[in-house]
Amino acid sequence: MIVLYHCVSARSFRPLWMLEELGARSGKDYELRMLPFPPRILQRSYLEINPLGTIPYLIDGETRMTESAATCQYLAHRCDPDNARGLALRPDEPGFGAWLNWLHHGEATLTFPQTIVLRYRYFEPDERKLPQAAEDYARWFLARLRGIDAVLQQHDYLCADRFTAADVSVGYALMLAGEVRLSEHFPPAVAAYWERLQQREGYRRALAEQHAAALAQGVSPSPSPTGAPPARR
Repeated sequence: MIVLYHCVSARSFRPLWMLEELGARSGKDYELRMLPFPPRILQRSYLEINPLGTIPYLIDGETRMTESAATCQYLAHRCDPDNARGLALRPDEPGFGAWLNWLHHGEATLTFPQTIVLRYRYFEPDERKLPQAAEDYARWFLARLRGIDAVLQQHDYLCADRFTAADVSVGYALMLAGEVRLSEHFPPAVAAYWERLQQREGYRRALAEQHAAALAQGVSPSPSPTGAPPARR
């Protein structure tokens, strides 16, 4: 059984969402292990499992993974080798390069600047907060939405005119933006896209699974008391 270590609404939501989109079910196909955020501080024993102390952490047999976008790519192939659900693109498909690009764009380009906003606007003590850095990186993030906005003005999804793992990766970045109060600045096409993603059954099941697992395992099901969600730092 696949094991996924997860904090509420953190980057590990990407593989959780992927698992649900792939038809996997908690308790049958995967086990969701909830952690308080940040686990490296609030649950020190976790460092014995993942020395980085970060999430996600996925265990599948001998496989160990810590990168959320890479884990989405892995699960697309691991759980659906025939690609019946269409969440991956094959190397011989015309959109394969775009799929890989947007899959990793969601993390490397869209999530990274938000972690600076999270840290220096919300998580640090008042004396260490850096309002200008937070503002600069918020603007940096919004500027990087131009690429997906250009695609979404012509298409409902980012690749091959269907929902794929790339939409999960970018979708999580938009989810995070809502929690840090940046979504009000989304261009119209991006805002409409995010609304479409939130209507997916896989997304809704993932939200329900993390909520139920948090309650069952004694972890707060709510985002951070700062008003911002947990995120790997």
